[in-house]
Amino acid sequence: MLTAEENEILTRVGPGTPMGELLRRYWTPACLSAEIPAPDDPPLRVRLLGEDLVAFRDTSGAVGLVGEHCPHRGASLYYGRNEQAGLRCVYHGWKFDTAGRCVEMPNERRSFAEQIHHLAYPVHESGGIVWAYMGAPETMTPFRDFGTDSLAPDQVTAAKLRTDCNWIQAMEGNIDTAHISFLHQFEGIDDIPDDGSDRPGYPSNAMSWKFWRHDRTPRLEVENEWYGFRYAALRETPNHHTHVRMTTYVAPYSTLVASIPFTTRQGMFVPSDDEHTWRYSFVTQPPANPRNLGGANLFDVAPYTTPFSGGPRQGVTPRPYTEENEYQIDRAVQRSSTFSGVADFVSQDLMVTESMKPIYDHTKEHLGTTDLAIIRMRQVLIDAALGLAEGKAPPGIATGPEQDYRTIRAAEKILEVGEDWRLLGTDDDPVVREALQLGEVAPSPA
Repeated sequence: MLTAEENEILTRVGPGTPMGELLRRYWTPACLSAEIPAPDDPPLRVRLLGEDLVAFRDTSGAVGLVGEHCPHRGASLYYGRNEQAGLRCVYHGWKFDTAGRCVEMPNERRSFAEQIHHLAYPVHESGGIVWAYMGAPETMTPFRDFGTDSLAPDQVTAAKLRTDCNWIQAMEGNIDTAHISFLHQFEGIDDIPDDGSDRPGYPSNAMSWKFWRHDRTPRLEVENEWYGFRYAALRETPNHHTHVRMTTYVAPYSTLVASIPFTTRQGMFVPSDDEHTWRYSFVTQPPANPRNLGGANLFDVAPYTTPFSGGPRQGVTPRPYTEENEYQIDRAVQRSSTFSGVADFVSQDLMVTESMKPIYDHTKEHLGTTDLAIIRMRQVLIDAALGLAEGKAPPGIATGPEQDYRTIRAAEKILEVGEDWRLLGTDDDPVVREALQLGEVAPSPA
């Protein structure tokens, strides 16, 4: 249970707040590249960490992220003219380049444009996302490359989804392994035949769902890492093997959810402000699944089709399931077919996290053993926010040979007797080495 002070630290992200100052030390998704696709296209409103901004792509193709309100008289630059390598305010014609410099002041007989410097944040375009650094210039660190900088254009997929609640309660759904045994369940799982993959190694995706339903009280183990932590959810399978879902948390707002055999897809929960969040999902590296381990996705092919639909992997995802229409919950389906009664998989998560209201009072919680990863995530963030105020470096911002962000992965497997889950998803994992063509693991010295 959090104290009232800890709850405030965790949930408030505006300028000057402890958590807001921490988040501004990281490169943060501001918008999708696809939202400002071509030079001189209309600008885009961006609400990020409680600040009102405007993104635009100038005539050369460079991206600018500037304060929404013109420094002359405060008119919104969202309504401005994006033309001739700058964004021009329609009120009096002042024009700003991507760095925030005032380059034209046509309403003044004696221009003082060189004295005006509008708010502008450094940006880095990578993996279909425009990233921004909102901290002080002297604290800016190199871009954390999870692998997106080297993606070919045809490998880039990035999507985002609006969530109407605080970023913490939205993100916690992705590191809460116990809820998949309830919220996302459907009765058809019982009819899935045993395909023989309930044995040490990589099960089918269909059998994985059966394991979630079979053992609804997973044991959690958490391992601290330089970027955050990894944690294992250990379940017993019907054949009495140990099934592990290893999920990864990367400070401050990133999750990699367990997948067969491993994944590098990121899910980031970026606060627009204290009460609204953008859920980003994007590929960081080319997909690699040697020998098609896990098989077909359970949602896609008969006889394993389910009532759940998958969302698009590119662009801004629409929201047909909202609180206004009660997420289209079907009570008859809830009684007979699915645990939640909501047809869309992701909307099931949105229903429960948004139902907590915009900012949940975490002092009222009663946490249990399956909340261990959530407790650890909160500790990481609160300690980092308070530590930053004392001059300590935040976790997961350093770059160098010892901090290779491309090696961060999540994984899922049925363990051999004596096998350590901590090997999964690492560069020493044989399936990773096979997928990335790294060769055999060197033998340990005697």
